Amino acid sequence: MARYTGAVCRMCRREQTKLFLKGEKCYTKCVLDNRPMPPGNAKPQRGKPSEYQIRLREKQKLRRMISMTETPFRNMMEVASQSKENSAAELMVALETRLDNIVRRMGLATSLNTARQLVQHRNIRVNGKKVSIPSYHVNEEDVVSLDPRLKENTGVKLSLEFMEKKALRPAYLEYNGDEFSAKMLRKPTREETSFNVDDQLIVEYYSR
Repeated sequence: MARYTGAVCRMCRREQTKLFLKGEKCYTKCVLDNRPMPPGNAKPQRGKPSEYQIRLREKQKLRRMISMTETPFRNMMEVASQSKENSAAELMVALETRLDNIVRRMGLATSLNTARQLVQHRNIRVNGKKVSIPSYHVNEEDVVSLDPRLKENTGVKLSLEFMEKKALRPAYLEYNGDEFSAKMLRKPTREETSFNVDDQLIVEYYSR
Protein backbone atom coordinates (compact mmCIF):
# COMPACT_ATOMS: atom_id res chain seq x y z
CA MET A 1 0.00 0.00 0.00
CA ALA A 2 1.26 3.46 -0.85
CA ARG A 3 2.05 5.70 2.08
CA TYR A 4 3.42 9.20 2.58
CA THR A 5 7.07 9.22 3.67
CA GLY A 6 7.84 12.94 3.47
CA ALA A 7 7.88 15.62 6.16
CA VAL A 8 4.57 15.43 8.03
CA CYS A 9 4.81 19.07 9.09
CA ARG A 10 4.17 19.99 5.45
CA MET A 11 0.72 18.46 5.82
CA CYS A 12 -0.10 20.72 8.75
CA ARG A 13 1.14 23.75 6.82
CA ARG A 14 -0.91 22.73 3.79
CA GLU A 15 -4.10 22.39 5.84
CA GLN A 16 -3.23 25.46 7.96
CA THR A 17 -4.03 23.63 11.18
CA LYS A 18 -2.39 21.22 13.60
CA LEU A 19 -3.03 17.61 12.62
CA PHE A 20 -1.06 16.27 15.62
CA LEU A 21 0.92 13.81 13.52
CA LYS A 22 4.08 14.00 15.65
CA GLY A 23 2.58 13.59 19.10
CA GLU A 24 4.20 15.64 21.85
CA LYS A 25 6.29 17.71 19.41
CA CYS A 26 3.07 19.22 18.06
CA TYR A 27 2.58 20.87 21.45
CA THR A 28 6.16 22.04 22.02
CA LYS A 29 7.86 22.56 18.63
CA CYS A 30 5.09 23.11 16.11
CA VAL A 31 6.40 24.40 12.78
CA LEU A 32 3.18 26.37 12.24
CA ASP A 33 4.29 28.78 14.94
CA ASN A 34 7.25 29.91 12.83
CA ARG A 35 6.13 29.02 9.29
CA PRO A 36 2.38 29.58 9.05
CA MET A 37 2.29 29.83 5.25
CA PRO A 38 1.47 26.79 3.06
CA PRO A 39 4.50 24.91 1.64
CA GLY A 40 5.89 25.81 -1.77
CA ASN A 41 6.04 29.12 -3.58
CA ALA A 42 2.35 29.43 -4.34
CA LYS A 43 0.90 32.89 -3.90
CA PRO A 44 -1.99 33.37 -1.46
CA GLN A 45 -5.37 32.71 -3.05
CA ARG A 46 -7.39 35.73 -4.03
CA GLY A 47 -11.03 35.84 -3.11
CA LYS A 48 -13.06 33.21 -1.33
CA PRO A 49 -12.47 29.49 -1.89
CA SER A 50 -15.13 27.63 -3.83
CA GLU A 51 -17.63 25.30 -2.15
CA TYR A 52 -15.83 22.35 -3.73
CA GLN A 53 -12.47 23.52 -2.42
CA ILE A 54 -13.82 23.92 1.12
CA ARG A 55 -15.16 20.37 1.11
CA LEU A 56 -12.02 18.95 -0.48
CA ARG A 57 -9.76 20.51 2.12
CA GLU A 58 -11.91 19.19 4.97
CA LYS A 59 -11.77 15.70 3.50
CA GLN A 60 -8.00 15.90 3.03
CA LYS A 61 -7.58 17.16 6.58
CA LEU A 62 -9.34 14.13 8.08
CA ARG A 63 -7.64 11.69 5.73
CA ARG A 64 -4.25 13.02 6.79
CA MET A 65 -5.17 12.95 10.48
CA ILE A 66 -5.93 9.24 10.23
CA SER A 67 -3.06 8.59 7.75
CA MET A 68 -5.21 6.81 5.18
CA THR A 69 -4.92 6.74 1.41
CA GLU A 70 -7.89 7.74 -0.70
CA THR A 71 -9.25 4.31 -1.67
CA PRO A 72 -9.75 2.81 1.82
CA PHE A 73 -11.01 6.15 3.07
CA ARG A 74 -13.60 6.33 0.30
CA ASN A 75 -14.60 2.73 1.01
CA MET A 76 -15.24 3.61 4.66
CA MET A 77 -17.37 6.54 3.54
CA GLU A 78 -19.42 4.24 1.31
CA VAL A 79 -20.06 1.84 4.19
CA ALA A 80 -21.05 4.73 6.47
CA SER A 81 -23.43 6.11 3.84
CA GLN A 82 -25.31 2.80 3.76
CA SER A 83 -26.05 2.99 7.48
CA LYS A 84 -29.51 3.94 8.70
CA GLU A 85 -27.85 6.31 11.17
CA ASN A 86 -26.21 9.66 10.39
CA SER A 87 -23.51 8.98 7.77
CA ALA A 88 -21.11 11.61 9.09
CA ALA A 89 -21.31 10.32 12.67
CA GLU A 90 -20.95 6.72 11.50
CA LEU A 91 -17.76 7.58 9.61
CA MET A 92 -16.23 9.37 12.59
CA VAL A 93 -17.07 6.55 15.00
CA ALA A 94 -15.66 3.97 12.58
CA LEU A 95 -12.37 5.91 12.43
CA GLU A 96 -12.34 6.39 16.19
CA THR A 97 -12.66 2.65 16.87
CA ARG A 98 -9.77 1.56 14.65
CA LEU A 99 -7.24 -0.37 16.71
CA ASP A 100 -4.36 2.05 16.09
CA ASN A 101 -6.49 4.97 17.26
CA ILE A 102 -7.66 3.10 20.36
CA VAL A 103 -4.02 2.42 21.26
CA ARG A 104 -3.34 6.17 20.95
CA ARG A 105 -6.39 7.10 23.03
CA MET A 106 -5.23 4.65 25.73
CA GLY A 107 -2.03 6.68 26.02
CA LEU A 108 0.39 3.96 24.87
CA ALA A 109 1.50 6.23 22.01
CA THR A 110 1.42 10.00 21.51
CA SER A 111 0.80 9.84 17.77
CA LEU A 112 -1.16 7.64 15.41
CA ASN A 113 2.00 6.63 13.54
CA THR A 114 3.64 5.37 16.74
CA ALA A 115 0.46 3.52 17.69
CA ARG A 116 0.40 1.94 14.24
CA GLN A 117 3.97 0.70 14.72
CA LEU A 118 3.03 -0.95 18.01
CA VAL A 119 0.19 -2.76 16.27
CA GLN A 120 2.17 -3.80 13.18
CA HIS A 121 5.02 -5.12 15.34
CA ARG A 122 2.53 -7.44 17.09
CA ASN A 123 2.84 -5.70 20.45
CA ILE A 124 -0.91 -5.20 20.91
CA ARG A 125 -3.48 -7.81 21.89
CA VAL A 126 -7.26 -7.80 21.56
CA ASN A 127 -9.00 -10.15 23.99
CA GLY A 128 -5.67 -11.88 24.58
CA LYS A 129 -4.87 -12.48 20.90
CA LYS A 130 -2.15 -10.62 19.01
CA VAL A 131 -3.50 -8.38 16.26
CA SER A 132 -1.19 -6.75 13.71
CA ILE A 133 -3.81 -4.93 11.59
CA PRO A 134 -4.04 -1.18 12.44
CA SER A 135 -7.48 -0.87 10.82
CA TYR A 136 -8.92 -3.68 12.96
CA HIS A 137 -12.31 -2.61 14.32
CA VAL A 138 -12.59 -2.68 18.12
CA ASN A 139 -16.06 -3.59 19.38
CA GLU A 140 -17.88 -3.10 22.65
CA GLU A 141 -16.57 -5.29 25.49
CA ASP A 142 -13.26 -5.88 23.65
CA VAL A 143 -10.14 -5.57 25.81
CA VAL A 144 -7.06 -4.04 24.17
CA SER A 145 -3.78 -4.64 25.97
CA LEU A 146 -0.04 -4.12 25.56
CA ASP A 147 2.35 -7.06 25.30
CA PRO A 148 3.71 -7.55 28.86
CA ARG A 149 7.27 -7.44 27.52
CA LEU A 150 6.83 -3.74 26.68
CA LYS A 151 5.64 -2.59 30.09
CA GLU A 152 9.10 -1.21 30.86
CA ASN A 153 9.60 0.28 27.41
CA THR A 154 10.84 3.89 27.65
CA GLY A 155 8.68 5.12 24.78
CA VAL A 156 5.54 3.66 26.30
CA LYS A 157 6.33 5.15 29.71
CA LEU A 158 6.91 8.62 28.22
CA SER A 159 3.65 8.35 26.28
CA LEU A 160 1.71 7.46 29.42
CA GLU A 161 3.28 10.41 31.27
CA PHE A 162 2.29 12.69 28.41
CA MET A 163 -1.28 11.35 28.54
CA GLU A 164 -1.55 12.19 32.23
CA LYS A 165 -0.35 15.76 31.59
CA LYS A 166 -2.04 16.75 28.34
CA ALA A 167 -5.10 14.64 27.67
CA LEU A 168 -7.91 12.72 29.29
CA ARG A 169 -8.83 9.21 28.24
CA PRO A 170 -12.31 9.05 26.72
CA ALA A 171 -15.19 7.88 28.89
CA TYR A 172 -15.96 4.95 26.62
CA LEU A 173 -12.65 3.31 27.63
CA GLU A 174 -12.01 1.75 31.04
CA TYR A 175 -8.24 1.85 31.50
CA ASN A 176 -6.35 -0.57 33.77
CA GLY A 177 -2.97 0.91 34.63
CA ASP A 178 -1.65 -2.29 36.20
CA GLU A 179 -2.36 -4.39 33.13
CA PHE A 180 -1.73 -1.65 30.53
CA SER A 181 -5.10 -2.51 29.05
CA ALA A 182 -8.41 -0.85 28.29
CA LYS A 183 -11.92 -2.20 27.84
CA MET A 184 -14.33 -0.55 25.42
CA LEU A 185 -17.42 -0.06 27.54
CA ARG A 186 -19.65 1.22 24.76
CA LYS A 187 -19.67 2.70 21.29
CA PRO A 188 -18.22 6.24 21.34
CA THR A 189 -20.42 9.19 20.48
CA ARG A 190 -19.54 11.71 17.77
CA GLU A 191 -18.61 14.24 20.47
CA GLU A 192 -16.08 11.80 21.95
CA THR A 193 -14.16 11.28 18.73
CA SER A 194 -10.75 12.93 18.51
CA PHE A 195 -10.84 14.38 15.00
CA ASN A 196 -11.66 18.08 14.89
CA VAL A 197 -13.26 18.40 11.45
CA ASP A 198 -16.62 19.33 9.97
CA ASP A 199 -17.75 15.82 9.07
CA GLN A 200 -20.85 17.03 7.23
CA LEU A 201 -18.66 18.74 4.63
CA ILE A 202 -16.91 15.42 4.01
CA VAL A 203 -20.22 13.67 3.41
CA GLU A 204 -21.21 16.43 1.02
CA TYR A 205 -17.92 16.08 -0.85
CA TYR A 206 -18.57 12.41 -1.60
CA SER A 207 -22.26 13.06 -2.36
CA ARG A 208 -21.57 15.52 -5.14
